[in-house]
Amino acid sequence: MVLYLSQHRAELAGYGIDVPTYTSTVDRVIGELLADEALAQRREQWLRTELEYDIGKSDLLRVHDPRYVERLYSSAVIDELIAAFELIDSEGRYHRYAPERAELPLADLFLDLLGACAGTYQSSRVALEHGFCYFLGGGFHHAKWNTPDGFCLINDIVIAARRLLSEELASRVWIIDLDAHKGDGTAPLCRSDDRILTLSIHMAHGWPLDREPRLPDGSLHESFVASDLDIPVAEGEERLYLEKLQLGLAKFSGYGAPDLALVLGGVDPYEHDELPSTAPLRLSLEQLEQRDRFVYGFLKERAIPQAWVKSGSYGREAWRPIVQFLRYALHDRLGSR
Repeated sequence: MVLYLSQHRAELAGYGIDVPTYTSTVDRVIGELLADEALAQRREQWLRTELEYDIGKSDLLRVHDPRYVERLYSSAVIDELIAAFELIDSEGRYHRYAPERAELPLADLFLDLLGACAGTYQSSRVALEHGFCYFLGGGFHHAKWNTPDGFCLINDIVIAARRLLSEELASRVWIIDLDAHKGDGTAPLCRSDDRILTLSIHMAHGWPLDREPRLPDGSLHESFVASDLDIPVAEGEERLYLEKLQLGLAKFSGYGAPDLALVLGGVDPYEHDELPSTAPLRLSLEQLEQRDRFVYGFLKERAIPQAWVKSGSYGREAWRPIVQFLRYALHDRLGSR
């Protein structure tokens, strides 16, 4: 299944935010998939376009600080969005932000992000029913307990997992994070929750690991809280990426199978990604194909339902890794490969 929600794509340019994410990415993905005659003929079997669930305050409160959640549901959400997307620099000037070009009020972006969070939850429900779902959105893994960070206001991955756990639709969840950046919001949010296991394979250096590890009071910065399994990949180690991931997942499987795996598809390790902070990790299209097929096959072989979210994807070429993976996975699910 593919979940494509055209009404909840958080097109940042519409809010005057200059970050290289484009609605054309997901539109291109769907267009390319429907150009495949076999997939086009069976689109009703794999394509879903309607949002069936809502995410509300009670869902956020399972994950985030109540005081922070209250701010999100007030006029203070504008300040939190400015912080999340770093729209004002240390000297008080606009940074990658041109409000005069905005077509929508900035506060409305919160509603888009809630919709995307609902998409992550819905993809999890679909995966539990059908074994596989890929949501063309989501992946806000930098959002922390009481602060936004790294373009992430709320942590949709943990929100979806905790709701499933509260509804007793799952008793154990894996989070497999393939984004170029460490899942530094997810790790601290889940560190005391033995129902959720977290794996993050990411750049060994660069953002967010270029911060000071210790805060002024001597405590550890949240970005350095360990996942259950962290797999750092140093610059120039791209040739070792798949081997490191294979070893990591083999170790992870020793913890016992979950009821669901939430996978952050992480397009931003792609060598043609346009976000400057992803420069230390450059995987080819072929390497990304090997990565995605391996994770997909690893979970399928163990009969673990898998819900994928798009996660980081920046630039005009971001559609390519998604299309090549979804062509493979959909043909496999439909038995047409």
